Amino acid sequence: MASPFLNRDRRILALLVLCLWSISALPGAAQSQAANEKPHRVPVLVELFTSEGCSDCPPADALLAELDAKQFVPGAEAIVLSEHVTYWDRLGWRDPFSLDAMTERQEAYVRRFALDSAYTPQAVVDGTSQFVGSDGRALLAAVSKAAAKPKMSLAIENASWDHGTIRFAVRGEKADGSRLVVVLASNATHSEVARGENAGRTLHHTAVVRAMKEMDGRAADGRPLTLDAGNAQREGKTDGEMRLVVFATDSRTGRVIAAAEQMLH
Repeated sequence: MASPFLNRDRRILALLVLCLWSISALPGAAQSQAANEKPHRVPVLVELFTSEGCSDCPPADALLAELDAKQFVPGAEAIVLSEHVTYWDRLGWRDPFSLDAMTERQEAYVRRFALDSAYTPQAVVDGTSQFVGSDGRALLAAVSKAAAKPKMSLAIENASWDHGTIRFAVRGEKADGSRLVVVLASNATHSEVARGENAGRTLHHTAVVRAMKEMDGRAADGRPLTLDAGNAQREGKTDGEMRLVVFATDSRTGRVIAAAEQMLH
């Protein structure tokens, strides 16, 4: 016959073991839950003005590709765009990805930032800061600073190809006086450069802008929208998918207040 004191001691021991097991299991459970939850990242737009005719540009192109692939800035979801300008085209090599619209866009930044002239490679982050595109420290600082500022919500819906036209919808918060910019970009491109400062090199680029369209910010209400891709896939060598990037800007300051990206198959 068992002693009542022995039974009591066994019950106490069992309770102690259960408590110790529960305490030891809590951190693991919390870590497991944390591992399953994606950390919140603020979308940050990084534009790189570049050219295949510029010998200083390949390091900036590589840095942009690294940022895109590794997303190495904590708290930021970098949405990158390579914007190839045209003013290098007359200096020995015509960049097959250059667009007059990108030259005009950079000129607008020259005026906004009160610069003496346009230059390459130039990076612009969220429309509010600019620096030499190959400067990794400046890129890290600018993207980190931009990620510390909250963005409005913006989402791309029902995106699809239709005979050279992209059909889609955008839904997001409304902001008075905002402008909506829609961009089609080649996920990856490459060129064998025959002349100019980069003669003999094979150059690779990420998220190369092929078409850009500006709309009123009120278009982010879920209504059907279109973007004509034109000759976007005929010029230059495109590798893989295309990207649809949409961002909203404050028409007064030019700051990017919302951004979203989606791959197109």
